[in-house]
Amino acid sequence: MLDFQRHRRIANRPDADLLPAMDRSLLTIGTPRRIGFISTRFQGTDGVTLEARKWAHILEEMGHSCYWMAGLLDAPPEVSHPAPLAYFNHPEVLAVQEKLFGVTHRSRAITTRINAVIEELKDEIYRFIERFQIEVLIPENILAIPMHVPLGVAMTEVIAEATLPVIAHHHDFAWERERFTLNAVNDYLQAAFPPLLYGMEHVVINSMAQKELARRLGIPSQIIPNVLDFETPPPGIDDFNADLRREIGLRDDDIFVLQPTRVVARKGIEHAIELVRRLDDPRVKLVISHPAGDEGNDYMQMLHERIDDAGITVLFIADRVGETRGTNAAGQKVYTLADVYPHADLVTYPSHYEGFGNAFLEAIYFRKPVVVNTYAVYARDIDPLGFKTIEMTQLVTNRVVEQTREALRNPSLRADWAETNFALGIKHFSFAVARRKLGARLANLYGEGV
Repeated sequence: MLDFQRHRRIANRPDADLLPAMDRSLLTIGTPRRIGFISTRFQGTDGVTLEARKWAHILEEMGHSCYWMAGLLDAPPEVSHPAPLAYFNHPEVLAVQEKLFGVTHRSRAITTRINAVIEELKDEIYRFIERFQIEVLIPENILAIPMHVPLGVAMTEVIAEATLPVIAHHHDFAWERERFTLNAVNDYLQAAFPPLLYGMEHVVINSMAQKELARRLGIPSQIIPNVLDFETPPPGIDDFNADLRREIGLRDDDIFVLQPTRVVARKGIEHAIELVRRLDDPRVKLVISHPAGDEGNDYMQMLHERIDDAGITVLFIADRVGETRGTNAAGQKVYTLADVYPHADLVTYPSHYEGFGNAFLEAIYFRKPVVVNTYAVYARDIDPLGFKTIEMTQLVTNRVVEQTREALRNPSLRADWAETNFALGIKHFSFAVARRKLGARLANLYGEGV
């Protein structure tokens, strides 16, 4: 829903004087800085990219300037530093990474290659810093999850050498992913994922990560949850997206159940299929908006088998959903996710694990009832806040099915939930929350008062 072109400063808005006093005080906190975001990619709609864009939007509203370095980029060229070797799917990186996990030892040749890639990446980072005269670095998840070991080590060494202030934004850690458990790079993981260095502020997105980071590595951190622009009303149905249901193969009287996630195993999409099966209503259609992830085809194959067994209609519409409106190669309309949500009757979010839960916030923002699996972060950080949802605990029980039926047939219940949930979203997960917390992080780094 956000893109780089939306960055503009609140201080220049005609309604700036109408903002609450607390918000106005944070618009120009401290000295304007030149801030550099670094990751493997800033492209598409993955969670890291989306949250980085939101941070940049907020920081630019506060008067700072933001610049981007990654292997894949869709930021404007004038603020971008492409570095192809920084992408985790670069052939050279893949050739190294495949020798590091699922094994206990690495060869000397692999160590030599890792070090060579590290040096190349360090050169790129220094070129980025010099080109844009960067004053603050924000590594986005590259010091948390070892999808690109050389990049994490290169970033760590630059931080140690350049002594620039750093806000390290960690979304998920190596210990949260089973595939990184057995490895031949524990020395690198202990040194750089993440490092404990002077002049670094560590930011995590949930309380469980905060506690584990302190327990495992003795590193203190602050929580800045994922956020949405609740201060701006959500877009609705307009001339462009009014035909979306028909275009994706739904009738007007169909019940549109939206699964707004990538097709990867941890999203628990088999539970959404089971829920639709048990609703036992031919009008109920499950719509999956995103493509498969980068974890192989086995999960997609399993889902197709479940769909065939259930005898339900599931629509995969990833080829009709993009970052911007347009047309695809076949001349069909391409909608944004913000075009899809207004048409949905219900959102399913049965994930087994999430670092936070962007799709949950999106459902709340668009005022849709949501079926959510009580994954650990939801249970600890979100559920206690009082959101009204249909909760499941790894199983689609009779209670879950009946609550879903009631939500679908009771518009006044849906309206009550929507108002309650939107108000909680404003309070806990709005841009105002991130604005205050980011301002405090910069104040700590520079010794400037809030």
